[in-house]
Amino acid sequence: MANLILLPDEITSFQNKIWSFYHAGKREFAWRGISDPYAVLVSEMMLQQTQTQRVVPKYEEWMKAFPTARSLAEASLSEVLSHWVGLGYNRRALFLQKACQAVCSEYNEVFPQSQEALQKLPGIGPYTAGAVSTFAFNQPNVFIETNIRSVYIHFFFSDALLNDETKKIDDRDIAPLVEVTLDRSNPREWYYALMDYGADLKKKVVNPSRKSRQYTRQSRFEGSLRQARGAILRQLSQKESASLAAIAKYEDIDLARLERAADKLLAEHLITGKGGIYRIYN
Repeated sequence: MANLILLPDEITSFQNKIWSFYHAGKREFAWRGISDPYAVLVSEMMLQQTQTQRVVPKYEEWMKAFPTARSLAEASLSEVLSHWVGLGYNRRALFLQKACQAVCSEYNEVFPQSQEALQKLPGIGPYTAGAVSTFAFNQPNVFIETNIRSVYIHFFFSDALLNDETKKIDDRDIAPLVEVTLDRSNPREWYYALMDYGADLKKKVVNPSRKSRQYTRQSRFEGSLRQARGAILRQLSQKESASLAAIAKYEDIDLARLERAADKLLAEHLITGKGGIYRIYN
């Protein structure tokens, strides 16, 4: 268990270490330092469970195709998915579009600023709501993602606990530390700094987040349903319609796995099928 009562000099020392690292070589991304909540939301949805370097070109492509929340809200699902293909977890594209549709219909295209209001949008969870509120509006919210989690586990949890294979650290133990050390004068850049420190930390030590109760190892992609789902959506985005047999041939994926993936996509209203021919749902 972490010592939740930090002295002022302990907080200052921690903040100085994080800020010093950040200012010595901060990472630059197209979605950093901007105040457009739509662009921030796009980046946050793309970055979920996807490596940053894979997101960079897709983010730039997406913002050219859908530069505003209104342009995304009014696009066809087929067009939306055609620009998402390659990122995986395609339901995120659907959630992103639904959130933008809600902003347009309920807020006259003006994103709410608070974490609480943002979380009420379709498909927006606590982390994404907090991140958009902070990165777009510089609001001092408390939120945790994998790099942030790594930083706090590394600095504030004992070696004895980290070496105990039977114990895991919960985000409920980390959140009070995030709150008490939050630099409220510039929360936007503070979180950039935490994320940069956490990303670098994982290159130097065993990923501290593995000690987290929230940590999950991503399943193997090759041979997975995720691979089959992506193949179906990729082919339907390119060809408008196709049979699973044709997709199996083009993608070199066994038909049985495609059938299971298609059932999932049908249930999620991402595709529609009739007479063995499938299309993107619209």
